[in-house]
Amino acid sequence: MQHFELEILMKRKISRRGFIIKHSQIMLSISLASYFSIPMNVIPLYANDSLKIDNIHKKNDLTILNDRPINAETPPHLLDDTITPTNRHFVRNNGIMPDLSYNEISNWKLRIEGNVKNPKIYSIKDLKSNFEVITKSLQLECGGNGRAFFEPPALGNQWSYGAISCSEWTGVRLSDVIKSSGIKPSSIYTGHYGADLHLSGDVNKNALSRGVPIKKALDDNNIIAFAMNNKKIPLIHGSPLRIICPGWPGSTSQKWLTKIKLLDHVHDGTKMTGKSYKVPINPTRPGEKVDISDYKIIHSMPIKSLITYPETALNHNSLKLNVRGHAWAGDKSVKKVEISIDYGSSWQLTDLKKPINNYAWQDWQTQIIFPSKGYFEIWCKATDEDNRAQPFDISWNPKGYLNNSIHRIFTNINI
Repeated sequence: MQHFELEILMKRKISRRGFIIKHSQIMLSISLASYFSIPMNVIPLYANDSLKIDNIHKKNDLTILNDRPINAETPPHLLDDTITPTNRHFVRNNGIMPDLSYNEISNWKLRIEGNVKNPKIYSIKDLKSNFEVITKSLQLECGGNGRAFFEPPALGNQWSYGAISCSEWTGVRLSDVIKSSGIKPSSIYTGHYGADLHLSGDVNKNALSRGVPIKKALDDNNIIAFAMNNKKIPLIHGSPLRIICPGWPGSTSQKWLTKIKLLDHVHDGTKMTGKSYKVPINPTRPGEKVDISDYKIIHSMPIKSLITYPETALNHNSLKLNVRGHAWAGDKSVKKVEISIDYGSSWQLTDLKKPINNYAWQDWQTQIIFPSKGYFEIWCKATDEDNRAQPFDISWNPKGYLNNSIHRIFTNINI
């Protein structure tokens, strides 16, 4: 395919789905790699109705899962940094990304209303001048991370391991902002609203509107952020303003934030009702249907770990191998991380570092000495402060949430 044909398709904003019908994914990857000077071995992230070309170029290391809305994850070996670089941060959208002008961003307003004594309207400049500005490294994970491994399969984006990040966010405390409006004692929940458009195009529908219990909202680690990794937040990650609610499903961290409502009841916004971001109250047999009344809302994410080095499926020419990665535990801290090279028969303790701050993931590292050449699997298991460890297998649920089973990679030792 000629480059001018690709350019026309981009200008028309034809979706990835429609594009693939006409051309094979291999040919598309070749053309895009040449067009954007992307390395040939990279899976490119490319345009759809809500993604601009400049965002594609900056996100060329991610694997696309869906095009409407745009969703993409990061391969584990590209998450090796303690602070996740912006171009390695996974992308999770529920609607169509807003097309914002410079003036719209410059004049952005945040409304605090609902069950409060003094409703407020803040510009970004107001937030910076009225509240303490803080910077924190914070874990952010999609509730469906790991859904791809459910059997029977669960519907939804088929995330494998890469819907997790720990970038540096700068902003003001969510608690300070909502307190400034005079929270009424009867308030028990928040409702978050953003500027993204519903997939139907209906301006009267919200693409996503979730919230958290007031106790979580008042945690000083939550941030209303206006900067990511010391720069303005990219549009694809929620510019100019978003919530970062670490340790809980990423859907509570509203992007393109326009309004926060204080409520005297559990929020009933888009994807707060039904089965969205909920799991059965009781253990469920794989494939079992569960009545809607028997679900509970997901709060803290579970203990989890990731091997970021080495990359899986590589050959190594030494019996010694350095291994490293990260671990995190929602609202909890990580107590220990262990690895096994004999299918869980024995476990080796790793060197676990303290987090940079509360809600940052924790780096770990160790050296493996293999007993011989051959094929080996490396398993990783983390345990939290309450002695809850990652399971070997998945705790199945109909929506494919909270998969925190151990991470496994394999290698061939050739000596």
